[in-house]
Amino acid sequence: MRDVFPPTPLQKNVLLSERFGADIYLKREDLSPVRSYKIRGALNAMRKQPDRDLFVCASAGNHAQGMAFMCREMGKKGVIFMPVTTPQQKIQKTRMFGGDNIEVHLIGDYFDDTLAAAQKWCAEQGGYFLSPFDDDDVIEGQASIAVEIEAQLGRLPDHVILPVGGGGMSAGVASYFGEDVHSLYVEPTGGACLRAALAAGSPVALDHVDTFVDGAAVGKIGAKTFARLKDVPLPDVLTIDEDRVCATIVEMLNVEGIVLEPAGALALEALGEVRSWIRGKTIVCLTSGGNFDFERLPEVKERAQRYAGLQKYFILRLPQRPGALRDFLGHLGPEDNITRFEYMKKSARNFGSVLIGMETKRPENFPALFARLEQAGLTYTDITNDETLAQFVI
Repeated sequence: MRDVFPPTPLQKNVLLSERFGADIYLKREDLSPVRSYKIRGALNAMRKQPDRDLFVCASAGNHAQGMAFMCREMGKKGVIFMPVTTPQQKIQKTRMFGGDNIEVHLIGDYFDDTLAAAQKWCAEQGGYFLSPFDDDDVIEGQASIAVEIEAQLGRLPDHVILPVGGGGMSAGVASYFGEDVHSLYVEPTGGACLRAALAAGSPVALDHVDTFVDGAAVGKIGAKTFARLKDVPLPDVLTIDEDRVCATIVEMLNVEGIVLEPAGALALEALGEVRSWIRGKTIVCLTSGGNFDFERLPEVKERAQRYAGLQKYFILRLPQRPGALRDFLGHLGPEDNITRFEYMKKSARNFGSVLIGMETKRPENFPALFARLEQAGLTYTDITNDETLAQFVI
């Protein structure tokens, strides 16, 4: 690997170390040539197939970029299948890394359709299908992260916190460290496929996957990765709400100047779950990737505020009379700020429905506001956490 890229940094983070009373190190995989650890698995798997000239994969992001980079580095031909819905930024970066050595095929609205098309094409053309995680050589390549951590730290850490998607990286790192290091595994709530597999005793498909944490939004953990993780104690698998991840992304960007994608922030947010027993310990958090599309920043900031209790959306039943709006505004506190105001129903009725978005500086301001509205006889419905309704009106 050293012929292709230098080790990614292992950096002690003062902010987190002081917050949790521990020595917190970040293994900065977001600073690899493709801004994720995926280059490692692609490199290792492709070097073990020296007689292959055609490599095929299906990916909506980091795996595609890793394989594209290695195709140009090794002079191989690559064909990459991506969903039609993949953001242009990811498509352009994949083409940039691969240059003339790759082709990108946009097929399917959903990844399962893309994967089926890629595997069918690969079988027909006689190429080598490079799995993003369920491949022994890919798993071995990702284990190089652990080798670097040990060399850079000069010893083994007490704990390592690993984000989990399909399980390739976590299986590789945990296999290398074995019982000498306590490994913790972190999944997004909407993609907890490792936890589901451990509960069932074998890989199972999730009924629904929330794709917000796209780098870890996998509906079914790999069979080969689960074979290495099947004995993980269930309490060592943490699930983190997607809105909580947003709070970490915003803090790392604003305070530390570190750009993380949602999956790359999972391990950092998990520190809050184990605060009680990491004090005085040496912890390594894997920041798995930094391929963040800044067009998503407004959504990330809003979700972070919602998690912190600083932003809410509610539907207000407002009397249709002169002065009604002025009366409502009189109930607002000095730290309350309306960010959205929209009549949802305009008619000659006595009452109308108004969608209101509001920010405040302290979460306790909202209960006080709602108490004042109820005292005034105003009816409202808080839809902040109603995902179905929010999709239609926010």
